[in-house]
Amino acid sequence: MIMVRIPAILLLNILGVGLFLSWFLPLNHGYWFAIDAGIFHFFNQQLAHSRPFVWFVAITNNRAFDLCSLLCMGLLMLSYWLRATPPGRRQILITGVVMLLCAVVLNQLGKVIPVERASPTLYFHNIYRVSELLDFPTKDSSRDSFPGDHGLMLLIFCGFMLRYFGKKACAVAVIIFLVFIVPRMMSGAHWFSDVFVGSLSLALIGLPWWLMTPFSDAIIRWFNQRLPGKYKLPPRH
Repeated sequence: MIMVRIPAILLLNILGVGLFLSWFLPLNHGYWFAIDAGIFHFFNQQLAHSRPFVWFVAITNNRAFDLCSLLCMGLLMLSYWLRATPPGRRQILITGVVMLLCAVVLNQLGKVIPVERASPTLYFHNIYRVSELLDFPTKDSSRDSFPGDHGLMLLIFCGFMLRYFGKKACAVAVIIFLVFIVPRMMSGAHWFSDVFVGSLSLALIGLPWWLMTPFSDAIIRWFNQRLPGKYKLPPRH
């Protein structure tokens, strides 16, 4: 059980709110739009000059590639599960369940944000779209891309890895995050700020209350006491 670190939680919350407001308040999103547009047009121009790049972007934005991100997250947790004791293995599985529960809650919180934003491929005209360059199922657009739900899930994974598995696991999780979020920007399915403002601000606001208080530990313990199977924790009296 960890102690509640209110000053650190509030600082992260302030950073999250400040990050969001730096995008939300300025007219046309201020400097964020210049960053977003620059990144989108850089990658979009590459689609016109490199057929291998088109295929790379198409494949990495196929729905099957999303399963690869789940596989990578699962393999990282599996590496710790294999080295754990039987009670520890049960704890790791339950931690995964609680992480998914956290993702559902924060994703629903993201839907409350009064922003509806089309992806850059639907915003700009006279641009290249992977789906028009290839006859291949791929994601290159979104009618509501803010905040990036895929990016939020990967950031939540990073947070849980840091909290329950340490800095080394978190470093690997950050690599997984980058590998699987950058293709969304390459295809134009998401703006840079969908992830690095939308997803990140939500993570900074919501995750600390899960992971820097006894809240997630309490939920894990609750599941551990009530789910069937060997090695479950005895209820407290």
